[in-house]
Amino acid sequence: MSTAGTSRVRWFLVFWLFVLSAVSYLDRVNISIAGGSIAEAYHLSDVQLGKVFSAMLVGYALFQTVGGRLADRFGPRRVLAGGVMWWGIFTALTAMVPANIASALFIFVAVRFLLGAGEAVIYPSANQFIARWIPTTERGIANGWIFAGVGAGAGLTPLLITHIMLRYGWRSSFWVCSLIGFAAGAVWFLSARDTPAEHSGVSASELALIRSGLTQAGSREVESRNDPKALVPWGRVLRSKEVWAVTVSYFCYGYVAWIFFSWFYRYLAKVRGLDLKASAFYTMLPFLAMLVGCLLGGTLNDRLTKWQGPRVGRCGLAAFAIAVAGIFIALGSQVQSARLASIVLAGGAGALYLSQSSFWSVTADIAGASSGSVSGFMNMGNQIGAALTASLTPWIAARFGWATSFLVAAGLCVVGAVSWLVVDPSRQLTIAAKVQLPGSSDESAHRSPVAGVSS
Repeated sequence: MSTAGTSRVRWFLVFWLFVLSAVSYLDRVNISIAGGSIAEAYHLSDVQLGKVFSAMLVGYALFQTVGGRLADRFGPRRVLAGGVMWWGIFTALTAMVPANIASALFIFVAVRFLLGAGEAVIYPSANQFIARWIPTTERGIANGWIFAGVGAGAGLTPLLITHIMLRYGWRSSFWVCSLIGFAAGAVWFLSARDTPAEHSGVSASELALIRSGLTQAGSREVESRNDPKALVPWGRVLRSKEVWAVTVSYFCYGYVAWIFFSWFYRYLAKVRGLDLKASAFYTMLPFLAMLVGCLLGGTLNDRLTKWQGPRVGRCGLAAFAIAVAGIFIALGSQVQSARLASIVLAGGAGALYLSQSSFWSVTADIAGASSGSVSGFMNMGNQIGAALTASLTPWIAARFGWATSFLVAAGLCVVGAVSWLVVDPSRQLTIAAKVQLPGSSDESAHRSPVAGVSS
């Protein structure tokens, strides 16, 4: 097929999902940077601050499946735009908690819980977009770019929030984050469409390329598995060992990742003794490593999948990357130099994020039109792990030391890596269409529509 005159709208929208991903983590991580100022202003202990951190993650976890089903039913454009507006409002409300109020802890917990509920739509919506817009051979790098926004947003947050805090106070940093979110959400709503066919900027050749690549050659699901009305029943989802395996692995992943998002800045400043500016600089390193890891992991994901198939490209890469992350984290917890420990631990964060695109590519591959729901269920596991580490990490550190907190995370990396060994990406959840393709027999055209479904 000639590529002359072929548009690349899908890649602009992938880039804007990268931007929204960055904004979402700006709005999540800002409170960990401002946490010291908030704790001082409202007389909160680290354990109480941990409850505030966890509240956002609990709200985020509980609304994952809801957000995913909304994206499946109503499309990623409106659902994601509404979510961005929602979390912009609650980011601003974080800055509006009155000083010297007796119920400050409760208000912070409530506001951050509702912020998390709004943010729950972003990645299930993005995965629904991937299922509708991105050919299977490009899903690794597309997810790599989307989740590189995690590293970009979280990496820029320490410098941005610290700069604004030092000049204008911690409240102003939340107002800035809110305004950035409103602007990014408006651009998404104006530029995105739910399907390529609805977008006036998509050329005929790009539309043909997308449609031809949505399923693998020879698949009997060309029409059905990306039909927005053909949603997979929850019973089939819950009987899938692939869904449970990636959910368990993502639980472990979330626990490990959120040590960096919630506590790394405080760890460097309070435990390792770095000053405010040095802490902000070294806190950037894990997130920059995550950005590089996402992009590299997405590229390796697609190339290995083309070369050796999805079992190696998706699952093998993820298992290897998570295991390597555990090694780095275990070693980093034992290093005496604060700066060297930061670098080694950043290596662990980067290795962890090599696996990121595998989670979302596999769920898009096996779930089709229900990718929002299935990836939302998987991401609920991630956020339960994240919420657990936000509260459990300071508790472990207070009783057994910070090195033990990191060793627990390293142990969970082992569990997360092993879980990938039971995943078979060829076991699709979607119902195959009963359509006879050229060269197929009548008998094969009428096989059971649930053949190959994992149970």
